[in-house]
Amino acid sequence: MEFHFLGTGSGVPSTTRNVSGLVVRFLQKKSTQWLFDCGEATQHQILHSPITLSKIERIFISHLHGDHLFGLPGLLCSRSAQGAKTSLTIYGPLGIETFVETALNVSKSYLGYEVIYVIVEEGIIFQDHLTTVEALELDHVMPSFAFKIIEADKPGSLEVEKLKELGVEPGPIFQKIKNGEVIELEDGTHINGLDFIGKNKKGRVIVVAGDTRPLKKMKEFSQGIDLLIHEGTFREDKKSHADQFGHSTVSDVAFLAKEANVGQLILTHISSRYVGEEEGLLEEAQRTFAHSLIASDLMVYKLMNNT
Repeated sequence: MEFHFLGTGSGVPSTTRNVSGLVVRFLQKKSTQWLFDCGEATQHQILHSPITLSKIERIFISHLHGDHLFGLPGLLCSRSAQGAKTSLTIYGPLGIETFVETALNVSKSYLGYEVIYVIVEEGIIFQDHLTTVEALELDHVMPSFAFKIIEADKPGSLEVEKLKELGVEPGPIFQKIKNGEVIELEDGTHINGLDFIGKNKKGRVIVVAGDTRPLKKMKEFSQGIDLLIHEGTFREDKKSHADQFGHSTVSDVAFLAKEANVGQLILTHISSRYVGEEEGLLEEAQRTFAHSLIASDLMVYKLMNNT
């Protein structure tokens, strides 16, 4: 699973940070791609990445501030112009459909594929046999959400050495055993395939949070997850400013990551006032939580499978 940070700045872009945009690339699902937020010029950032518009099949908008969705109409049109025919689902707060459809209608834009809208409320908003997405409402100046991506557990590995001890050699029989079938060996012995499969491999869990003040229920929502991607718009000396405008400081989020025992924290949505201060931001975060990173535009983070 790869995380492509297309835009890591806050409301005003800088020379080094575009506004919000993140693509999650599922390498084991035919490189399926999900986009989280779509600030202005997100599609331009995609041109500098391996992301393909036609493979983006779901878009999650955390809230309706412009730096999180002003790039959406243009991206949808470019996806159509490139020949995409597969439907695309947009998840967002109430008003997302009105925004997109108004922009398309006023500009007389035509899409060659269906757009499906899902209005986000707390709880499970998407689920298939591989992945579940759960939403949590945050504390911003307008409705804003965090999204938790939960991978299904994967079957354990076949215990090959244990089978070899019984004289079972590799071949088509291995697949039947891995399927959990009851197999009759050449000597007439019956074995249950389930007895030769290791423990299930725990699926990975990731939280991508929109803009928010510190929120107690985020600790439970993020407890023990593998990766937390969270806004850290201001440094601690701007705490009152962050509270006023519905944001978190770097220290706020580092404390959350420590309390929730997350595996890795990546801070994004960095104010343009901090151009060139990445080392200071990182030091501030790591004072509280050692496993912290500061995102940068076009950074790619690879999350390995659990073992």
